[in-house]
Order: sequence, then C-alpha cells, then structure tokens
Amino acid sequence: MFAWQAPGREVDALVGGRHDDPFGLLGPHETPDGLVIRAFVPHAGTLEAIEPDGTLIADLSRRHDAGFFEALVPGRPAWARYRLRARNDGGEWLLDDPYSFGPVLGPLDDYLLVEGTHRLLYERLGAHPCEHEGVDGVRFAVWAPNAARVSVVGDFNQWDGRRHQMRKRIDSGLWEIFAPGVGIGTIYKYEIVSADGRLLPLKADPFGFRGEFRPATGSVVARTDDFEWHDEAHVASRAEGEARRKPMSIYEVHLGSWRRGDGNRFLSYDELADQLVSYAAWMGFTHIELLPISEHPLDASWGYQPIGLFAPTSRFGDPAGFARFVDRAHQAGLGVILDWVPAHFPTDIHGLAHFDGGPLYEHSNPQRGFHPDWNTAIYDFGRREVANMLIANALYWLDRFHIDGLRVDAVASMLYLDYSRRHGEWSPNPDGSNDNKDAVAFLRRANETIYAEHPGTVVIAEESTSWAGVSSPVHAGGLGFGFKWNMGWMHDTLDYMSTNAVYRPWHHDKITFGFVYAFTENFVLPLSHDEVVHGKGTVFTRMPGDDWQRFATQRAYYAMMWAYPGKKLLFMGQEFAQRREWSEERSLDWHLVGMGPHHRGMQILVRDLNHLYRDTLALHARDCEPEGFRWIVVDDRDQSVFAWLRLGGEEDAPVVMVANLTPVPRDGYRLGLPKAGRWREILNTDADGYGGSGLGNLGAVTAHEAPAHGMPASAHVVLPPLATLYFKWEPEEAAPQGTVVDRQ
Repeated sequence: MFAWQAPGREVDALVGGRHDDPFGLLGPHETPDGLVIRAFVPHAGTLEAIEPDGTLIADLSRRHDAGFFEALVPGRPAWARYRLRARNDGGEWLLDDPYSFGPVLGPLDDYLLVEGTHRLLYERLGAHPCEHEGVDGVRFAVWAPNAARVSVVGDFNQWDGRRHQMRKRIDSGLWEIFAPGVGIGTIYKYEIVSADGRLLPLKADPFGFRGEFRPATGSVVARTDDFEWHDEAHVASRAEGEARRKPMSIYEVHLGSWRRGDGNRFLSYDELADQLVSYAAWMGFTHIELLPISEHPLDASWGYQPIGLFAPTSRFGDPAGFARFVDRAHQAGLGVILDWVPAHFPTDIHGLAHFDGGPLYEHSNPQRGFHPDWNTAIYDFGRREVANMLIANALYWLDRFHIDGLRVDAVASMLYLDYSRRHGEWSPNPDGSNDNKDAVAFLRRANETIYAEHPGTVVIAEESTSWAGVSSPVHAGGLGFGFKWNMGWMHDTLDYMSTNAVYRPWHHDKITFGFVYAFTENFVLPLSHDEVVHGKGTVFTRMPGDDWQRFATQRAYYAMMWAYPGKKLLFMGQEFAQRREWSEERSLDWHLVGMGPHHRGMQILVRDLNHLYRDTLALHARDCEPEGFRWIVVDDRDQSVFAWLRLGGEEDAPVVMVANLTPVPRDGYRLGLPKAGRWREILNTDADGYGGSGLGNLGAVTAHEAPAHGMPASAHVVLPPLATLYFKWEPEEAAPQGTVVDRQ
C-alpha cells in the first residue's frame, strides 16, 4: 500500500456512513507524492477522472466494492476542475464530484448564527439553486450541531446517505455541501446520524422553500427570489401614515375551505387570486388574513401545526403561485396578513422534533419544551440560533412574498411558564414569577426587527390575558406589537347577543364593560374561526329567536361592531350568515346567498359597513384613541338601547350609532346629539334591502338645541326593532358669495 492511499479504516468508515470528515478524505488532496483524487461512486465498475472537455486525466483504482476509487495524479494542481466518468454493464454516465468544490458558507455565517443576528439566514440555509465555481447545482445547508453525520438524500443519489455527506462547520454546527447537477424540483431530505450513533428518521429541511403534497413529506428544491412583482404602489402606500389611524377591516380565510373546485378539490393559488381576491375587494375589506399557509401535514390542524415554516403549502400550488396571489391582492388594494405560529411545533418524526438526536429547536426541559394541550413541542426561545431562525422566518414572508403583516398565534402560551399547567407541572423563575422571560425577549426583538425592516407592516397578537402593554412600544416597556385581538370584547358581546332579548336588561354590562379598557391597547375586534367550530355553531345560530329575529340581531350586532372602537375581523362565511358550522373539509355554503333576501341582505350589509367604515374618518381614524369615542346612551338597560358618538379630527363630521336590541320598535326616542341641525341616516340595518322591515327615519332627523343625555342638542328618532342606525351630521352649506338668503 502506498503512502498516498487512504487508510483502510477510513475507507471502511466512509462507505459505512460513519466517517467524521468526508471532505478530508474525498475529492482532490495534495500529498507528498502529488495530487490524489478520491471518489465514492456506488454501482460504478470503473471510474475515470477527465477534463471538462472529456480528455482523460487518470483511471481511478477501485479500493472498495461499495464504490470507493482513488488515483495519484502527480503534477496536477488541486484547484483544477475535473469531472468523473463512470461505467458499468448498464452503460456510462458523467458526474461532477461534490467533494471537489469549496464551501458554500463563510465565517460570517457562522458568527452571525451563533450570535443570533443573521437577518438573512434563509438566504444561506436551505436548498438554493446556484452556480458554484462555474458549475450549476444546488447548495444545501442545515443546522445540526449535535449530529455525528448529516447527508442530503434524494432521487439524485438514490436516497443513499453515503454519497452526499456534508461538511460540518465546527464553529456553528452548520452542515453544507454543493450538489452539482441537482436542480429545481428535486425532492430531498436530510439523513442524520446522532452523536451516539443512531440513524434518525429522515428529516425535512427546516428551511425548505417548498414541500411535497401531503401525505408525502419531502422537501422540494425551489426558488422564491425571482418573482416579478407589480405592487410597487401598494408597498409604497402602506408605509405612509400610522396603521392605527387607517381603516382595517379584515376578512379571515382558510384557503382550503373558502371554496372548493369540482370533486371537492382544492382551488389553486391562481384560482383563489381570481375568485377570493375579487370577492374580498368587492366586499370592501381592506385585508385578507390567511390561516397559516406554512406547510403542514394534517388538514385538520388548519395550519396551526406547521412543519415547513418557509414553504407555502403545496395544497394550492408552488411558491410562485402564492406570490402571484399576493401580487393580485395588492393590485386590488388588499393587504395580506398571515397567521404565524412561533409558539410551538408538531412532533412528527420528519420535522423539527429532536432534529439531530436530542432537543435542539425545542427547550430541553419538558416543563418548558412540551405543550400538554396540543401535544406539541415548544421552541427554546432563549437559544440564540432558534430565535434567529424564527425572526428570519418572519422576515422571509415579508421580504420574499411582500406580506403586509403577521398575526401571531397563541401569544399567551408563550408568555406564561404555567400556561395550561397544573401545580407541579411548571417551575417558576428564581424570583417566583411565572413569566417566560426568554419568550418575552424574543417577542420584543422580533417586533423591533420587523417594524425596523418593514415600516408600514403590522404585527397582531392573539393574546387572551390581561398582560399589560402588548401593543405598546418596546422602549416604553411593552411587547412591541402593533395590535392585539380583543378577546374580552368578543366573549362579552357574543354572550350578550346570544341572550334572549327579554333577559338582556340584566346583562347590559356585557356591552358597556368593554369600554373600560377599550383604549388600553390597539385592539382588533375578532369574530374569528375559533368562534364557529367545536360545537359553537355560527354567529347566526348563536342569535336567539326565530329566523327573522336571528337575522335582525346579527345585522344589528355587526353594525354595532363596525361602529365600536377598534379594527375589525370577520371569518369567512359569517358575512352571509352561514348556518352550518365551519369545517375545513368542505366549501362554504355559497348557495345560501341566492336563497331569499336575508342571506344576501347580510352580505350586502357587511359590504356597506366596510365601505362606510373606510370612507368615514370618524369611524376609523381614532379607533385606538379615547378622543374618538363618547357615550351618549349608556344606562338605558330597561329598553336595551345603546348610543355612542364616533369622532375623527376637528374637521371631520361626527357619526352617532344607536342600537335598539329588543324586538320592540320605539317611535320618538329622544336621542342626545352633539350638534343641532340635520343628521343623515347613513345606515339602517332594518332596511328592506338587508331583509329588514323597512322602518326608519325617512333618511334624516333634525336636531334642535334641546339638551339630552349630556349633549347640547337632541332629536326624536324612530328605533326599528333589533336594529342599529348610524347618523352623520351634515353641516349647512354656506351660501355662495352674493346670494340673497331668505331668512323668513
């Protein structure tokens, strides 16, 4: 045996998939005797090193029957490019040796990942089609610091983990390799050997940009950086002004069940762009919020147990299709908000759980790393690399897909160490407190980074407790979110509206109490998917009484909601009074819209509410400020009447909302108003066009300087049964100069 030849034990380790440094053995290497080329090509009977033009360089000797070859090539520089020509009884094939290429990552990647500040981590990890050292292929990189060996496997190497064993970067725990000849559309996974020698189940790429269609679980090589956008005007306009001063009426959608195609198939992203985008724009919504579209294995999770955080689900098409959907929404004037799930992840064996043989992405302490309610793992928010991955994921959706905002799921479960845990199932902080300080720090940093990198986008917290300052800036001690879901408003108002009208006087505070805290946060009022599942029925079926009363009550409720301080969110189907509880397995019941006036009337009402809300500054400009609200009638519990005033700036006409939440019409109800003069009835939920009885005020009332309800003026108004009215003050127009005014 010659000195330049690889030791037998190293050859055995390599072909056994247990070599600790395959790049130190394979490829070109300088030795005292000259350049040695070594290659591992299973199924090859003979192997030659050739010049790129096909000229023979050397015949490689077969050292191991598994396919290990080597040859001495004295006088040849190590940097010179070569190819391999393999032959067996089946024929001949050419290949580039992956071990002849240099690294695809650099020291800065190591440093920034370990520091937890790699803002563009998704540009370095994952699978990226590229040209490397003059050859086309894909560079793969994955973080697995505790692994003894990591290989990328796929059809391109017959899923043989010995053939593309990756280079470990000791400083960071990153593994990387350039796979020449691999291209877009290639299905792949990572084969990992743990530190104790166990061969783990194949893992999908944590940074994979596309996943296989379920139930397959592989990652797919894809590009997400080459889409041609046409939304420059939208992106520019969203950065102008404060989000809390702009109208925000959100249509919450589950893409898989908004509408289905023939045979109950999923619609594609392009079909959804044609149908959903045009519908939401026609309805007057400002935003579409999508239940999580990150790749997830189980339809019934609705996306809230994601496996591929960087991959738009393949249920509806490829990443470019999703980009076209967002682009079309932006061109139609709609923002797109994604539900984002950094709180937990499923424990499916091909996912993040015990990724390199032990806790890595999840906290190592089960009291902090496992969620008992959902049987899911909880991220280790205090680990810099994990926090870095999550923040890079948030930025990825904003960078690559121009998303307008994120709604962060299950924030409360992140904030508290004892969330949904009994005594003995959690451990307090050293000072006895129950706040998860790592999660708090992560959320603050994530929000600061998102708002700094993408001004004009919004981050919304689904946070169900009384944690103070959720939507306050980090520098003021808050969590830094832009908005928070108002879960208290949702529960109280649904409880009130579902109570029979005869009992409502005893539950009057269900409506009034919310105003005690209405301006402590920047709130979104959510009637979300969570309120129309698990036996809760729908908004319509919660309303009491016969069908007429149910429709009337739901219409009155919506109009109160759109006049209530806070941004609006309505789950799909509730805009036309869906009767069946929502299921992810089927389409909404669109046929209802064509059955009589009531479902269609509900839909038209929501459309009118959206347009009024968007076009009327008093209804949205001060949604999050106490200066934008004033009570008029707060204590008429006996008649279940509520009235309040909405205000914009000094020059904006005020709007008064008054609701009669009994089935008794009230003629001549004296209503206090802030100004004398004409108040136009701009909305009446009892109008014929909405399916109501048509009772109203003939388009307007006139207020006189007769104080009532603490206001300097008042008018007698007709309050239809189970109805909400809006009145907008219309100042008298000044007479043109030179006009003679008859003052008789």
